[in-house]
Amino acid sequence: MDPAIRQAGVLGSPIRHSLSPTLHRAGYAELGLADWEYTPHEVDEGGLAPFVGALDGTWRGLSLTMPLKVAAFDVADEVSDLAREARAINTLVRTDSGWAADNTDVHGIVAALREAGVAAPRSATVIGAGATARSALLALREIGVREEVHVAARNELKAMALVDSMLDLGFELGVATDLAGWWFEQWPPAEVVVSTVPGGVANAAVAGMLGDLDERMEGTTLLDVVYADWPTPLAAAASARGATVVSGLEMLVHQAARQFELFTGHVAPVPAMQAAGRAALGHTPDA
Repeated sequence: MDPAIRQAGVLGSPIRHSLSPTLHRAGYAELGLADWEYTPHEVDEGGLAPFVGALDGTWRGLSLTMPLKVAAFDVADEVSDLAREARAINTLVRTDSGWAADNTDVHGIVAALREAGVAAPRSATVIGAGATARSALLALREIGVREEVHVAARNELKAMALVDSMLDLGFELGVATDLAGWWFEQWPPAEVVVSTVPGGVANAAVAGMLGDLDERMEGTTLLDVVYADWPTPLAAAASARGATVVSGLEMLVHQAARQFELFTGHVAPVPAMQAAGRAALGHTPDA
């Protein structure tokens, strides 16, 4: 490898469908960073430490996807407060003292919602209770939710554990385990809804519950973190009821843009990265 080349990449398993190379390479091309390369690598939990340990000095940054976001704590030399709060690392940056770990998923959610016009909402709902839901709660803290946030999930124990672990966020946290009823319980609806459920059957199931309701959703912004096969059933159902709907692609672009800046030291060309992501998925800006 030419020592003048600077390398970054995305690690995970499976990795073949990752959009990260498309986004980062679009940024390099837009800024004329011909000395940067970004490549995907199939790496599982057991392979993370050996992979990172074998990297030479040309490597400047790593994007991490599943299942590496927890395993990365074992290879990081320093960890940001945000990554510790999120209990997930999706970014490793080479420093003079080793690898610094961070979480840019929270930034991705914040930036996607702000781009949609969300600012200091009164209330919010997070659907799901996994790792992405934790990042969503941290993002809502940064946005400045003024009153309350509900976690809506079918697994009551998991939802309660998530809420209990994050009671110091500065707003009232509640749990709604009857997904079919969470909308009624919060009428008028939350100003922001972040769905962290995956695509496919789970997404369609939540959409079906919403489809049984007559209420409109004007004044509500829904961020569906799924970005493939857009619009998802949930996004389509919410849009039909008047909600402002934000694709998970926007979250993905903004978290990648923050990584781009951490890796290269350059301000990320977000519009170019958005255009590349939308083209790769066949999205239009308002789809």
